[in-house]
Amino acid sequence: MSRRTVPPPPATPPAVSPAALIGTLAGLALGFLAGYLVARKPEAPIVAAAPASPESDPSAHAHLGDQLARAERIRTLEQETARNPKDVEAWIQLGNDYFDTHQHQKSVDAYAKALALQPDNPNVLTDQGVMFKELRQFQKALENFQKASRLDPKHLQSLFNMGVVYAEDLDQPDKAIESWNRVITTDPSAPLAQQARQAIQAVRSSRP
Repeated sequence: MSRRTVPPPPATPPAVSPAALIGTLAGLALGFLAGYLVARKPEAPIVAAAPASPESDPSAHAHLGDQLARAERIRTLEQETARNPKDVEAWIQLGNDYFDTHQHQKSVDAYAKALALQPDNPNVLTDQGVMFKELRQFQKALENFQKASRLDPKHLQSLFNMGVVYAEDLDQPDKAIESWNRVITTDPSAPLAQQARQAIQAVRSSRP
């Protein structure tokens, strides 16, 4: 299963005013993240919002430790991939860490190295697609999700993400609904299926 879907964009603008849909679908901001959270809980980012008074936050030192550990792991993975550029798992983990620290282009590049070695990995395709969306390269994001879905027709995250890109970025609500319906028919009881139902309802109710 894919480690994630896409980070918090509000999920779906269609044939009406995108602004209206953004408001209507604010609750679906978790949409792209849903598969991500189900598959792998993201760790604390390297740069996190600090409390106004760090001394008053008992977890401040723990957060700092997490951030330093993540930064050190990224350095280690960068060195490992330089030494052994055919280590696909190292490239994937490096891409994941760049993803979680919002280094979008670096994440895309690391995933590209992994995909050069393992081109039919739907999880990596989906994760890279998320990063393409963050970089506003919507067609590339869509192509990644479509390929992931072809490779694994039960890959719910890629199906759901296709719907979000169609609705939010490409203004094709009918294709968005089609993608979300595929999520529902593939696994009606999945959490993403419930979010797909909500997204479809929001798109339909926003139409004149």
